[in-house]
Amino acid sequence: MRRYEAPAINTLYYDQPSLVWDRALGSNVWDVDGNRYVDLTAGFGVAAIGHRHPQVVAALTAQSQELIHGLGDVHSHPQRIELARRLADLAPIENAAVYFSISGSDAVEIALKTAVLATGRAHVLAFSPAYHGLTLGALAATSRPRFQAPFQPHLHSLVHRLPFGCPPAEIERLLAAHPIACVLVEPIVGREGVLLPPPGWLTTLADLSRRAGALFIVDEVFTGFGRTGSWFAVDHEELRPDLLCCGKALGGGLPIAAVVGNRGHLQAWPDDGEAIHTATFVANPLACAASIAALDILQEQQLPQRAAALGTIIAERLLPWAEDSTAFPGLTQVRGRGLLWGLEVDHPSRAAAWAQAAMKLGLLLLAGGAEGRVLQIAPPLVIRSAQLHDALDRLARAYPRSLKTSA
Repeated sequence: MRRYEAPAINTLYYDQPSLVWDRALGSNVWDVDGNRYVDLTAGFGVAAIGHRHPQVVAALTAQSQELIHGLGDVHSHPQRIELARRLADLAPIENAAVYFSISGSDAVEIALKTAVLATGRAHVLAFSPAYHGLTLGALAATSRPRFQAPFQPHLHSLVHRLPFGCPPAEIERLLAAHPIACVLVEPIVGREGVLLPPPGWLTTLADLSRRAGALFIVDEVFTGFGRTGSWFAVDHEELRPDLLCCGKALGGGLPIAAVVGNRGHLQAWPDDGEAIHTATFVANPLACAASIAALDILQEQQLPQRAAALGTIIAERLLPWAEDSTAFPGLTQVRGRGLLWGLEVDHPSRAAAWAQAAMKLGLLLLAGGAEGRVLQIAPPLVIRSAQLHDALDRLARAYPRSLKTSA
C-alpha cells in the first residue's frame, strides 16, 4: 500500500500499521490474516444496515444485469427517479425536491451554493466544532485548524463561526451584523466529538435563521437514516430544515449523497442549459439501486426504532462509567443518542491507547474529535444485543488506567 499510494491518503492509525480488510458481513470485519473484529465504526457510519447486506447484494446483482452507468446529469434512469421520490417523501422538508451528489462534502457544497443563489448573499454562519467535509467550500465551514491551515488562502473568507450550542443572543447579534445566506449546522456534532445541542437550541436556531432571511441547512450526512434513533436527528425536535444534506448510510455501502430541499429554494439553480454543478457519476444506477434496497431494509426492519432501543442499553451500560473514577480514571464524560456515542477522556494519549487496546481485543473504533479525546461508538444498526453487550465488556477491559504521554 505504502509503495504505490500517496502517503497522505492513508491515516496513520495510532502509530500502528493499518489493517488490510479482507471481507465484512453484518457487524463483523475480517482482515487478510483471518482476524475478526466487531465494527463499532460501521465504516464511518456507512454500514448502518450492516456490511454486505444480502438485499443490497441482490439489488446490485440485478441492476448490474441492466445498467451499470448512465449519463449523469443528461439522461435519467428508473432507479434514480424512484430514489428521488423516496427521499422527497421521507425527508422532513416542505415541498421537497432532491439534488443528487457524489459525497457528503459534495452535498454540503451544493447546499452552500443553493443558499447563495436563493438569497443573493454570500456570508455563512457555521459552528465550532463541526465537520462538513474537506472540499474547499465545505472545508471553510469545517472547524478543525489542521484541515484548514494548508489551504487557508483559498478558503471562503465570509464564514462566521460561533460555538456549537451557544446562547441564542450571540446568534441573533451575528445574524443582524452580516448578510448571512445560510446557517449550516450538524444536529449532533459527529466526527468532532459527538456533542448534543441543548434542548430546544436547534428550534431556536431555525427560527432565528429564517427571521434573518437565511436558509437553515442541516448536515445529516452522519446522523441521517436511523443513527440517532429516528430517521433524521432533526426529528427529535420536529424540525423542518430548508435544506438537508444526507449520505453515508444512504448508499448501503456504495458512494452516493444528496441534498433534499424545499423546491422553491432549489429552483434558484438555472435549468436552461448545462448543469453548473454536477459530476460524471452522479446518481449512478448501482448506487441508486443499493440506496433503494437500504431504505427498504431500514423500514422493514424498523432500524431507527431499533437504534433507539439499543441506545438505551448503551446508556445503561456506559453512563455509570463516567462516575467510576476507580475503574475508569480520566473518563470525563459519556454522551450520545441512539447508536451514536462519544466517550471523552482527559488526554488524547489515553483515547488513542484505548482504541489501540480495543483493537487487540477485536473491536474497531475510532478516537478523535476536535482535540483527539473522544472515543466514538457508532456500530451498525443491525448489531445483535448480545454482540453489543460483549463488545462493551471488551471495551471496559481495554480501558487504559495509566496515562502515558510524550510530554
